[in-house]
Amino acid sequence: MKAPGKMLPRIVGFILRRPVTVRYPKERLTPPEGLRGKMKFYPERCINCGLCARDCPSGACTMHDVEGGKKQPQFDLDFCTFCGQCAESCPKQAIEMTKEFELAHYNKGEAIVK
Repeated sequence: MKAPGKMLPRIVGFILRRPVTVRYPKERLTPPEGLRGKMKFYPERCINCGLCARDCPSGACTMHDVEGGKKQPQFDLDFCTFCGQCAESCPKQAIEMTKEFELAHYNKGEAIVK
């Protein structure tokens, strides 16, 4: 056990420091560059190739039928690991990773990006 005399300066130093945390949700920090949050899908750019669904490691991206017999990706954020592989695989940049990270929801199915 260390002597109290050696610990006292460190304790005083911690007391005089600014807090490391913020009073969330009243105070918010800006997300860092490169944060991969909720994805944004641009259906007008999509060519229905299915590369995003094929390359998704968690199976969160699946292809679903839409009008006209075409298929479009659907992202289930309950399973998503936010790796960004779908956005990297898309040849037309139809998927973009945003900085939106507050994704809490109450009901199953609310966290689906179409």
